[in-house]
Amino acid sequence: MRHGEVLDFEEYVRTRQDALLRSARRLVADPVDAQDLLQTALARTFGRWDGIADKTLADAYLRRVMINTRTEWWRARKLDEVPTEQLPDACVDDATEQHADRALLIDVLKVLAPKQRSVVVLRHWEQMSTEETAAALGMSTGTVKSTLHRALARLRQELESRDLDASALGRTGERSTVRGDERGRERCAA
Repeated sequence: MRHGEVLDFEEYVRTRQDALLRSARRLVADPVDAQDLLQTALARTFGRWDGIADKTLADAYLRRVMINTRTEWWRARKLDEVPTEQLPDACVDDATEQHADRALLIDVLKVLAPKQRSVVVLRHWEQMSTEETAAALGMSTGTVKSTLHRALARLRQELESRDLDASALGRTGERSTVRGDERGRERCAA
């Protein structure tokens, strides 16, 4: 590789490493594994950098390399299974509340207009900067900011109205939920 090409790749890595690391974190749970995944993908991409004709697609190329690498790692993992006569007692955390929060978030996002939803998802879920969001959606940064402001205000309003509706139902539902959580903890402790 010529010197200019190496600098081109190094410049790309310097400017995009945070976004690429976020993508890697979505693919693997452990932060150290995510860094390893990104480094492996970058090493594989470095050798093929000349073959990427349209450098604006480099992010997509690297994400595909990360997905393929993660799949290779998953297939090559060593399964440590030990036969035993008696199964150990396992306690599984109840993720009902987490699923309920996620379902509420998705449901509340439906009240937004498509443009507002796109801005909220890119800025807060994908953690893009205002400038990156504007470029991705083809709008000015001022439009992104004002759209985001209105969308967040609408989301707050919707959540408050849902909270008021839930409190109008009374506390009987809350007590049964708390009792159910306590029963679940008692089962795990036993």
